[in-house]
Amino acid sequence: MSAIVLLDTSIYLNVLDIPGFNQDRDKVLGEFQAAIEADDHFLLSLATVWETGNHIADLGDGQTRRRYGKKLLADVTKAFQGEAPYRATHFPDRDEFLRWLADFPDAVMRSKSIKKLREGVSLADLSIIKEWERTCALHPMSRVRIWSLDADLAGYARRA
Repeated sequence: MSAIVLLDTSIYLNVLDIPGFNQDRDKVLGEFQAAIEADDHFLLSLATVWETGNHIADLGDGQTRRRYGKKLLADVTKAFQGEAPYRATHFPDRDEFLRWLADFPDAVMRSKSIKKLREGVSLADLSIIKEWERTCALHPMSRVRIWSLDADLAGYARRA
């Protein structure tokens, strides 16, 4: 049975082959191909795009930043136009974002994971979790998961 998969930044950086963040590229691309063959549906969140852009902005030189900035632009454009193997998630409106933001003070109080007891849930991660919750509600009979190399986000998986 196919799944709905939200791509986390750790996965997307490998898909785009961003230098310094692509150490798991072969593994990620292998799993990605298998998931495509399983007819999984992929979603690219706005937080993932923003975080990827932040990592690109931190690359060592301007030419490299520009090259990968253009690559991000082209890929996200394809996602919006339905030409990539993933689709962009919806953009929250003002009221929805304010509801997410209202949950942020509690989220930063929670430990991010068992291994990260002194780190709370970031606003970007919270927005991906909110997208996961929204997708679960919209597709109650589907398997929905966050695909991440980070154990805390990878734990968000609902079986149908």
